[in-house]
Amino acid sequence: MASLYILIPIAIVLVCIAVGVFLWAVKSEQFEDLERQGFDILFDESETKAKSTSDSNSESAPKKPE
Repeated sequence: MASLYILIPIAIVLVCIAVGVFLWAVKSEQFEDLERQGFDILFDESETKAKSTSDSNSESAPKKPE
């Protein structure tokens, strides 16, 4: 019975901390774009960077032949 006097306040404190972390996550917009994170693991960053640099190189003005 005496342990309940310790465990109940500890449980209340932990619930308050969990609610605080959840509210912080909502206010900092952690849940706004849930689908993007799932797609990020499917595509390699180096492939997308290589494609974007090759696209930008092809869009530049053609060089004059010498």
